[in-house]
Amino acid sequence: MKEIQENGHQQLVGVIDASTRTVKFCVFVSQHIQEIAEHAIDLEPITPQEGWSEQDPLKILEAVKLCMEKVVGQLGPKKEKNVITIGITNQRETTIVWDKTTGKPLYNAIVWNDIRTDSTVDLILAKIPENNKNHFKSICGLPVSPYFSAFKLKWLIHYVPAVKKAIKEKRCLFGTVDTWLLWNLTGGPNGGKHLTDVTNASRTFLMNIETLYWDSQLLSTFKIPQFLLPEIRSSSEIYGEIADGWPLKGVTISGILGNQQSALLGQSCFKEGMAKNTYRSGCFLLYNTGTSRVQSSHGLVTTLAYKFGDEPATYALEGSIAVAGAAMKWLRDNMGFIKNINDDTESLAKEVFSTGDVYFVPAFKGLYAPYWRKDARGIICGLTAFSTKQHIIRAALEAVCFQTRDILEAMNKDCGLPLAKLHVDGIMTTNNLLMQLQADITGIPVIRAHSKDITALGVAMAAGMAKGIEVWDINAEERELVPSDTFLPTSTEDERDTRYTKWKMAVQRSLGWVSPKKSAIMTEERYQLLASIPGSVYAILSFGLLILSQYFES
Repeated sequence: MKEIQENGHQQLVGVIDASTRTVKFCVFVSQHIQEIAEHAIDLEPITPQEGWSEQDPLKILEAVKLCMEKVVGQLGPKKEKNVITIGITNQRETTIVWDKTTGKPLYNAIVWNDIRTDSTVDLILAKIPENNKNHFKSICGLPVSPYFSAFKLKWLIHYVPAVKKAIKEKRCLFGTVDTWLLWNLTGGPNGGKHLTDVTNASRTFLMNIETLYWDSQLLSTFKIPQFLLPEIRSSSEIYGEIADGWPLKGVTISGILGNQQSALLGQSCFKEGMAKNTYRSGCFLLYNTGTSRVQSSHGLVTTLAYKFGDEPATYALEGSIAVAGAAMKWLRDNMGFIKNINDDTESLAKEVFSTGDVYFVPAFKGLYAPYWRKDARGIICGLTAFSTKQHIIRAALEAVCFQTRDILEAMNKDCGLPLAKLHVDGIMTTNNLLMQLQADITGIPVIRAHSKDITALGVAMAAGMAKGIEVWDINAEERELVPSDTFLPTSTEDERDTRYTKWKMAVQRSLGWVSPKKSAIMTEERYQLLASIPGSVYAILSFGLLILSQYFES
């Protein structure tokens, strides 16, 4: 490994962190956990209609560039020269298509939590024996769900004429946010690198989790031409250099990780059996399974944890929760229960000693792991004349903890060994009450990292350890470790099991709210027909087709 000090100067690693709500650029000193400079910009969400979530890809680029410029200004000319590489970590599953000749997006980015692709899901299920949503799990590790990129890409191909035309003329490129950023940073239309890493590719529903290549059967099922897709690389290698027109021109880019996998690295969960949970707008629990691909039979997904250069890939089991911090935002913006999320959720929830038997299932866009029910919707139950907003706020916090227990229960069944402790990070972990509730509801110690952003740290490590860079050694004694504190459970087993039983009752009441379970009635021909209908009337007509089909089938 290179010396940390070279010619008396610190070697620095930059990170682009493009999350769901915020874009940030920050800089670390190699082998150290503290950001020495950072700048962040909030992204403006686009919601064309209920259940749809988009972002402007050009605004993402503008935010990245401005953040880099601000941080370079903070560093000054001397320190700027010490930035030897950068890494990229990003919101996963978010889907972007663009014109490779002009560099312009062909449509807004469709964000990971967007649920417009229900009809796409039905189309794929119609091709599968018994409509089995787990049919492809042995290939890609994932259940059929609107969550994953392939469904969003197929929707774009069918419903956006500009995308169809660009594909026909072979000038359309697809990528998740990491790919879009890398392509632009390395030159865009002038030689930009069209690449992704294994962690992001594993969230598309198109990568074979054994071979780590795009899978021909899945591409055929979705009717997606392979020339759209980026080349899959490891998470830690030199991909290219920053091109003209960007700050830090000539600096290498040598690390890419989906944000949840990056948090796993930042938490130093390198050993099999270690797990972390990140609490943000959603909630994501990853359990390191080493080089073994554990196929879940209890609602979890098999995903890539990371791959360092030529080393064997490390896998993980993951449970994804669609709504965590987003429930607190809903309490503020929609209900007016709180004014400041960080302060009020804890202080108001502490004003009551329990939820008063109120349970809140925040399934605003369906339930992810371990249920995978797109027909679920949010529900608050157990209300009495004595229930207050404080009870509901506390129930919203407990909902995050109960959903985490759902995932831990599934992991215990899949792996055979209960988790001994849970490492946690993310903006919500500053809430001490939430952390204590999490320990009480799961019955295991919760280890909270003292770091402003574990996610950025993880990809800084991956970028710094890449072959040819080698300024970060994760096994070195001098590597600074993230300090933490611990929340121990104070509840009895009977208490937490009784409450968890009530939670499961509430979950059952949240199911089946959207539409009847669909039989195999969606065909490619009908899908093509619906594709020609303007989006504003699509929902009404598709629902009518569903009712008519079920009537005649009966």
